[in-house]
Amino acid sequence: MPFVRRTLFSPFLACAVLVALGLSACRSPALGGAGGATPPALSGVPPSGTTIAVVAAENFYGDIVEQLGAGDVSVVSILSDPNIDPHEYESSVQSGVAVSRAQLVVENGGDYDTWMDKLLSASPNPNRVVLVAASVANHQLPDNPHFWYGVDNIHAIAQAITGALEKIDPSHRLAYEAALVVFRQSLAPIQQKINELNVKYAGTPVGLTETIFLYQSEPIGLKVLTPFEFEKAIAEGNDPPADTVVTSDDQITNHEVKVLIYNVQTVTPVTTNLQQEASRLKIPVVPVSETMPPGKNYQSWMLDQLNALGQALGG
Repeated sequence: MPFVRRTLFSPFLACAVLVALGLSACRSPALGGAGGATPPALSGVPPSGTTIAVVAAENFYGDIVEQLGAGDVSVVSILSDPNIDPHEYESSVQSGVAVSRAQLVVENGGDYDTWMDKLLSASPNPNRVVLVAASVANHQLPDNPHFWYGVDNIHAIAQAITGALEKIDPSHRLAYEAALVVFRQSLAPIQQKINELNVKYAGTPVGLTETIFLYQSEPIGLKVLTPFEFEKAIAEGNDPPADTVVTSDDQITNHEVKVLIYNVQTVTPVTTNLQQEASRLKIPVVPVSETMPPGKNYQSWMLDQLNALGQALGG
């Protein structure tokens, strides 16, 4: 069964984008990422003194591009509000205009952000480089498009982003390569924390409300008791099978899980009930999110969540 996100795309959006592009005074405001200025015109290699216009479907990819861009990128991130369920995202005309002007677009793929493919189709451009994380992530779990939670995947995605930047702007190749080295080194504490948690807590039974954390629970060695059908249904925005709801609830009620890892952006009455029951029974609840919270970069976001998990497991 393919992974389906419940995203909406107005049938009139493509026309609206074209109309917006036809207005000479139209400018593209910031959409949650860095760089609110109007991106430079698309022309292959950016003119001297200008930056590469980048649109990232999700803000964590936008952050990674900024870190790898050596000061030569202007990034707009579309999904960036931590209070919005990414499953319910609706494309906008502003997003379409930003995509139409981008020289590089980074999307997750894997049926996670299908709205981006529609925005790209609304403004074809043979000079635009499109990077799909799903096409380069080298450790993909079944029915699980949350590739960015896997550190090994991020290494591969960062390499691909650097390659895209070099293709667009070969004159800054050495700067991009140097930035990639620094970025790779900055991921080491995340991997070290995962290894540390594995040594201390491998085999510990935990519950997950969603599939997103499997990319880290597996290398940590945690024993996930929640039925996969339950996690997958919640991740896809569907109602989980009744028997999996009963099983997941019983695992909390009977203290079979030591920690509940809770996706704060994929909330349903079923997951809220699990979270409240765990809190009532004093089972630690560790919140995780799909988009990067304000004030964080990718590394601090991942590390903060892992540190919170370590504290919960240790408690």
